[in-house]
Amino acid sequence: MIRFLVRTAIFLGSAAIGLIAADLILDDVSVTASGFLLTVVIYTVVQSVISPFLAKVAASSARALLGGVGLIATFLALLAASIFANSLTITGGAATWVLATLIVWLVTAVVTLLLPIALVKAGVESARERRAA
Repeated sequence: MIRFLVRTAIFLGSAAIGLIAADLILDDVSVTASGFLLTVVIYTVVQSVISPFLAKVAASSARALLGGVGLIATFLALLAASIFANSLTITGGAATWVLATLIVWLVTAVVTLLLPIALVKAGVESARERRAA
């Protein structure tokens, strides 16, 4: 249960950072503070639900798409978040959607890899400090 909660927190955090990165990098992407939490939750839920489904479909019928499952899931999660949460706006056409998808996908992937390492390192340092005291 604790592992599930930690994974969920990491994925929510990485989604939040990915959405903020897209907002900061692209002029045509806007995430407002008022509904940011709802946007992150919608994005995370859609991403979590649709990724395994897309992977299964790609593995069984279109192996060539297997590598793009994360990008497709990210795009669909961004689309859902922009429709159902009023705080995410993506304008500027297809190029902006593609760039937003790439940025959010890349940032969430990197943060999802690095955040657990940082948390373990912080935990080890905290344990060392407690032993020394």
